[in-house]
Amino acid sequence: MVDYRLPAQAASTRIARPLAFLNGLGYSPFIKRHLWGRPMKVSEILKVKGNILFTVTPETALIDAIDTMSEKDIGSLVVMQGGSLVGLLSFREVMTAVHRHRGTVAGTVGDHMDRDMLTISPDTEINEVRRVMLERHARYVPVLDGKVLLGVMSFYDVAKAVFEEQSFENKMLKAYIRDWPSEATEE
Repeated sequence: MVDYRLPAQAASTRIARPLAFLNGLGYSPFIKRHLWGRPMKVSEILKVKGNILFTVTPETALIDAIDTMSEKDIGSLVVMQGGSLVGLLSFREVMTAVHRHRGTVAGTVGDHMDRDMLTISPDTEINEVRRVMLERHARYVPVLDGKVLLGVMSFYDVAKAVFEEQSFENKMLKAYIRDWPSEATEE
């Protein structure tokens, strides 16, 4: 029989050694925390993403909202009224408005915003976010903690987090394989 288990001392060294190389790889802190298989949550991605959020009111002219989206290079604006989330304006709604008005931009954000947008909580697991975004064809999803707006999760944010997590796991597996003992002990 061949035993591929490592002695206790080797096992702890084996775990510590791959972790040592994480500092120089540029992985986000939330990726490093997923070493032990804990599901990634929306709140962790928001911490890394930052806290800049662009909002408009329903009364904002659509052309002004488009200018903001273009100048700030963002794909959506959160529509707030009286401190509450009332809608979301993305380039999908902008293109629909331009098409509806035969190439001209008319009206207000409130005339064209998505009032029935998907929302998620900070405790939502990232795989659930991926699933619902794909089901609803949502590119942007506001994150609410109760009625408090914490941010917007884009499909890009989700894809980047998943990519980083998978790249991290890939590097860990390669380090594990590279450090595999060359001789197995026989009992």
